[in-house]
Amino acid sequence: MTAVAERTQTPARPSISTAQPKRRWSLLVGGLLLVLLSAGVFAVIQLGGDARLQVLAVARPVAAGQPISAADLRTVGVVPDPTIKLVAAGQAQQIVGRTPAVPLAEGVLLTESQLGPASWPDAGQAVVATALKPGQVPAGIAPGSRVLVVMVAKDGGPADPALRSAPVSVPATVVEVVPGADGADTTVVSLLLGRDDATKVAGSGSAVSLVVVGGS
Repeated sequence: MTAVAERTQTPARPSISTAQPKRRWSLLVGGLLLVLLSAGVFAVIQLGGDARLQVLAVARPVAAGQPISAADLRTVGVVPDPTIKLVAAGQAQQIVGRTPAVPLAEGVLLTESQLGPASWPDAGQAVVATALKPGQVPAGIAPGSRVLVVMVAKDGGPADPALRSAPVSVPATVVEVVPGADGADTTVVSLLLGRDDATKVAGSGSAVSLVVVGGS
């Protein structure tokens, strides 16, 4: 009797694709990198915020020698420059009652060097106030603007003889602007200029107009 051996064929195992795990790992790594990036951005923002220092700024114009009141100050957050000694917001009570040595414009950051006895205007300079009507004051004029003070002789009125032939102008810097000073349409503008020019403007008896100079 002949024995017949039959080879039993073992069924092949299904192949397992490695593409799925690789894709999962790439997604996992990408997500981890995104989390780290977000954390880094958040840390930078937090560190930038922590670097801001609360300091005092001028809330409204203050003249040289005028005692500072609490209403003249406000608190702002800035990244300080180590070369500039700003006044910390916590010192507000110590600042109230002190006087600025120079005029303080609105929005200026307060420093210790600005405080003290009035030392303004400088030698050889003077401040003169001019009352101006509409049409004599340029739009947008503000403290710090550089202007020409143009003096024109009034018809039939006394004036500097030099004004009778041609208008005379002198350079000046605007210190303060007070609109509606008389309850109407008069604007009083305080000007910083040379002492001789200030005397000329104040005693001219002429009509005065302001012209804004480029670079103001």
